[in-house]
Amino acid sequence: MDAELASWLALNQIPGLGNEGLRRLLQAFGTPAQVFATPAHTLQQVVKPAIAATITQGWDEVTLAPITNWLADPHNHIVTLADPDYPQALLNISDPPLLLYVKGRLDLLNHPALAVVGSRNATPQGLSNAEAFAQAASAAGLCIISGMAHGIDAAAHRGGLREHGSSIGIVGTGLDKVYPAANRQLAHQLAQGGALVSEFSLGTPPLAANFPRRNRLISGLSLGCLVVEASLQSGSLITARMALEQGRDVFAIPGSIHAPQTKGCHNLIKQGAKLVECAQDILEELGRFSASTTPQPSAVEEHSLLTHLGFDPVDMDSLSQRSGLTIGALSAILLQLELNGDITTLPGGLYQRIN
Repeated sequence: MDAELASWLALNQIPGLGNEGLRRLLQAFGTPAQVFATPAHTLQQVVKPAIAATITQGWDEVTLAPITNWLADPHNHIVTLADPDYPQALLNISDPPLLLYVKGRLDLLNHPALAVVGSRNATPQGLSNAEAFAQAASAAGLCIISGMAHGIDAAAHRGGLREHGSSIGIVGTGLDKVYPAANRQLAHQLAQGGALVSEFSLGTPPLAANFPRRNRLISGLSLGCLVVEASLQSGSLITARMALEQGRDVFAIPGSIHAPQTKGCHNLIKQGAKLVECAQDILEELGRFSASTTPQPSAVEEHSLLTHLGFDPVDMDSLSQRSGLTIGALSAILLQLELNGDITTLPGGLYQRIN
C-alpha cells in the first residue's frame, strides 16, 4: 500500500472524528498526509485536543495490515475523494464519505443508476415487480442500486444482474462480512458481475445505526429512487426522503388500498412521488440520463476502442491504460459497443470483442 492511501485510511480510522470532522480537516489543511504533518496546537483550531493528539501520533502500519491483505485481491479496491473513480454523484450530497471500499467493477460507480428499494417482508407480487422493473431498467442501461437486504432489495439486484446495466449493493457492514448471511450467494454474484460498496472499515459488524447512513448512498448514487412496496414504517421511506432531499426523482408502484405493504407507496404518491405502472414510465422520466451523463461516442471512437480491445478478455483498468481514456469515457463507449453487439461482458468485470 502506498503512503498516500495509507494516510487516507489512517485518518478515516481516527476514533471520534466522523465524516464532518474529516471534511473540516481536509478543508483546513489539504491532504490527509498534510493533516498528519500539522502540529497539534494548529489541529486544535478544528478538532478537539484529544483527537488532535491522536492525529499527531501518526499511524501504525500494523493496524493497516488487514486492509493491505484485502487489497491483494484484484477485485478489491479503495476509492478516496481524491480518486478519479470516486462517484461524481456523491460529491453533490451533503455528507459524502471520505472513502469507499469496493468489491467488483469500479466503472459502475459513475454509471447512470436507479435505486430500487422496498420491504424486507415483500409479497410475491412485490418481488416479481422489483425483479421485472430492475431488469428492464438495467436492459436500458441503468445500473440498479439497492441495499442487499431480504425481499425487494435482493429481487432488484437479481433483475439488475441479468442485463448489462448490472447492479451495485450498498452495505452497512465491512466488505469482509456478508449481511444477511442468507444473501451470501447474491453477494458473490454482485462481486463478480456488479459491485459491492461500503463506507465502513473492514470488520464493521451489522450495527443498526449504520443502515440509515448506507441509505443516503443508495439514493445519492442514483438518478432516481423506485419504491416497490413499503409499509408506513418501512426503512425504504428513509431512502425515498433522502432522495428527495438530494434532488433525485422518486417513483412508487401503487397497490391495493387494503394492503399494508403498499400504504407507504401511496403516501409517497400523495406527497408528490411519481406513480409508475411499468418500467417505461421511469425510463421516460429519466430519458435525459443517456444524453446528460456522458456525450455519445462517435463511430471513430468506437472503432478505435475495438482496436485497443483486441480479441482477448480485458478489464477496465487495462483498457484505460491502453487507450488513454478515463473510466467515464470508457464506460460510455463500452456501453454503446455492447448495444451494437460488438462486445460482451464477462464475469469479473471483463470485456471481450465479438466481431
